[in-house]
Amino acid sequence: MALYAIYGGAFDPVHCGHLAVACHARDVLDADIALVPTGDPRHRAPAHANAAQRVAMLDLAIAHQPRLRIDTRELQRNGPSFTIDTLAELRAERGSQAPLAMIVGADAFAGLPGWQRWRELFGLAHIVVASRPHPAPRPATLEAEIAGRQCREPARLHQQPAGLVLELAPGDWPQSSSDVRQRRADGLTLAGWVPDAVADYIARHGLYRRES
Repeated sequence: MALYAIYGGAFDPVHCGHLAVACHARDVLDADIALVPTGDPRHRAPAHANAAQRVAMLDLAIAHQPRLRIDTRELQRNGPSFTIDTLAELRAERGSQAPLAMIVGADAFAGLPGWQRWRELFGLAHIVVASRPHPAPRPATLEAEIAGRQCREPARLHQQPAGLVLELAPGDWPQSSSDVRQRRADGLTLAGWVPDAVADYIARHGLYRRES
């Protein structure tokens, strides 16, 4: 059965770095990638754009990217939204033996011990870490948990349903959603920071302007 991977985030807005990670993972892992916009995460501030706007920008960003799709289940969930719930739902839908992976950034991975029921994540999916230069140090509890789980061959993720940790190097990128929002507030161009269609959407809907 083919590997299926999810890549979660606020995507507020989706930017070129997000796409670089998703496309690199798709190609290296030979997997379909679902981008999962967060609903009500407990570990970060509320989104600036509303749910419908974030989904619309994602839809524009991936319009011409094969094997990328959007999964809105976290936006439809009432109350707090936890990754463990999303993976449990996907595992139930896809079956106990289907290979499933979750893509996270290196800094988010370093903070994994702060996530809800974080050790259970490894029993539900592989974890693919998108590395960047100078990531946050990993706590000893996390290093102990992933000892023996790390692998270097993407093909191995197709051969078992969950439990491995693979690091990818999709390249460094300057974009972050907070930087995009700041550039927009400062009246600077978003060219090269977000896809052109997303920049047009932001302009048309007056998103991320500096409040008077």
